[in-house]
Amino acid sequence: MNLTSIPALQDNYIWTLTDSDNRCLIVDPGEAQPVLEKLKANQWQPVAILLTHHHHDHVGGVAELVEAYPHLTVYGPEETATKGAQHILKEGDEISVLGLRFQIIATPGHTLGHISYYSAPYLFCGDTLFSGGCGRLFEGTAQQMFESFQKLSALADETVVCCAHEYTLSNMKFAAAILPQDPQIMARYQEIKDLRAENRITLPTKLAKEREINLFLRTQEPDLQKALGLNVPAEPLWRTFAVLREKKDRF
Repeated sequence: MNLTSIPALQDNYIWTLTDSDNRCLIVDPGEAQPVLEKLKANQWQPVAILLTHHHHDHVGGVAELVEAYPHLTVYGPEETATKGAQHILKEGDEISVLGLRFQIIATPGHTLGHISYYSAPYLFCGDTLFSGGCGRLFEGTAQQMFESFQKLSALADETVVCCAHEYTLSNMKFAAAILPQDPQIMARYQEIKDLRAENRITLPTKLAKEREINLFLRTQEPDLQKALGLNVPAEPLWRTFAVLREKKDRF
């Protein structure tokens, strides 16, 4: 399989997976034109679209792509039923695309119906898990997002995390401000600064790396809890996650 990211809109990435027969799937096409150009340039034949949630920057290109390729199968959660999804998916479902079996994981928080797609090693997680951070809580709660993170954190170390936005630099800047003495965070922050200075993509990332540098996956650590001024033994772990998300919102 060949994994490709297609830049779109301001900072989105539309992900594609292509097999040896030049058939491909498309994840969260926020706009159609860059996808259509890539398909034509590479002579790829799209067979399916996977949607993670209903926001326009993830579904805006669906109608035009289906018009160009009427045979396309569009998968998504219930909240994308009015955005072009033909096959509605929920927690525990499985689908087969390009010979890959994708497990559907409910990951509410950013939106209430957000889902992620996992077929080892690939994880398409939309606006849930970002490199060094997590999605904003537009519809769900911090507790829901925390629980979604626990599900994703349970996946294999070698999971290839395909996030939907180029947010890594701002996320690592925040992490460095919270734990400036953490050598793994500071090393990653410098690496990301160097990449972005050359306008290079910082994704995909590996889940093992995210467990090292993503504070939202480290809420159980005393040093982080102390930095946030929390008395964690008296509170559930999701409260650490909530305080961290609130601080990031104001950062």
